[in-house]
Amino acid sequence: MDHRPRTLADRLPQFPWDRLAPYARKADVHPGGRVDLSVGTPVDPVPPVVRAALIEAADWPGYPVTRGTDALRAAALGWMERELGVVGDPGVLPVIGSKELVANLPTLLGLGAGDRVGYPVPAYPTYEIGALLAGAEPVPTPFGELPDAASGPAPRLIWLNSPANPHGQVLDVAQLREAVAWARANDAVLVSDECYVTLGWEGVQPVSVLHPSVCDGDFSGLLALHSLSKRSNLAGYRAAFLAGDPALLKDLLLVRMHGGMIMPGPVQAAVAAALADEAHAREQKERYLARRGVLRTALLAAGFRIEHSAAGLYLWATRGEPCWETIGALADLGILAAPGEIYGPGGEQHVRLALTATDERIESAAARLAALR
Repeated sequence: MDHRPRTLADRLPQFPWDRLAPYARKADVHPGGRVDLSVGTPVDPVPPVVRAALIEAADWPGYPVTRGTDALRAAALGWMERELGVVGDPGVLPVIGSKELVANLPTLLGLGAGDRVGYPVPAYPTYEIGALLAGAEPVPTPFGELPDAASGPAPRLIWLNSPANPHGQVLDVAQLREAVAWARANDAVLVSDECYVTLGWEGVQPVSVLHPSVCDGDFSGLLALHSLSKRSNLAGYRAAFLAGDPALLKDLLLVRMHGGMIMPGPVQAAVAAALADEAHAREQKERYLARRGVLRTALLAAGFRIEHSAAGLYLWATRGEPCWETIGALADLGILAAPGEIYGPGGEQHVRLALTATDERIESAAARLAALR
């Protein structure tokens, strides 16, 4: 008999990337080694300006402030105004990486049994996990659509993700305005995950939900989530922030203060330096653009069809077959990709390939894909 007490883990599915383990082992035996395009983890150096700020702030013996230093908050506001066109006075709250926030936000907002959390599918799996951790009901909705009133009570929390992970679709201003109006009509908190908002390709310019063309300068009920993991190669720093409705952020600040959920002080200094410097971000974006061109050309030549992928860090590719068959074929070439199935409905015949690999590994993957022609 199992006498283990029930825990939160009992609510959760298997960690999705664990299912890739046998394919990773297969890719590892390729003579050229594994090309891992399955996870979007940065591989390029942390910018010198950021490392210098971290080192300068390393002697930080006291507790940092949960609300963020004045320098961090000013840098975030300045960056949003310069790069995203956000004006006015939104609140800012640093968080310990964007995934922590996505997984915990339903709980931090007080959601629980009987509440619903809406999110777009195919989707970053942590939207669903956050609902499950809180004991709320996940409500997957096709990308670009809003929950159907006939399907049950309106969700109290709605996630947007534009540009979207895994497929790179972008919501236009009209779609964002519709989502804002829907959330306000249904008394829901609307949170836009904008981690890839500066990575638009092919003439696409993603728009923040906090832009005046979307919210008319009214931030009430709205939050935007930003990450420095990809923009500044700071995944290892766990550096992100929320911006938007000051009243909502005041409530979240109180909960986070009680819970000790604080970004380390030296990391706050590094974030402020990163947000104040666009040169390194432009350089990194050019790296991703070049890698995207190499990988996209090779996939198309190998018979793949790339759908959406107008923005973000991934190519959403299909051969019109079950995704696990494609994963197996790629693993035979030493290439590891992410199966679309783990992102929910709509991904069953797709694979996601990340641009976060070195130039050499991307070139190697492109050369290997020629074997599929």
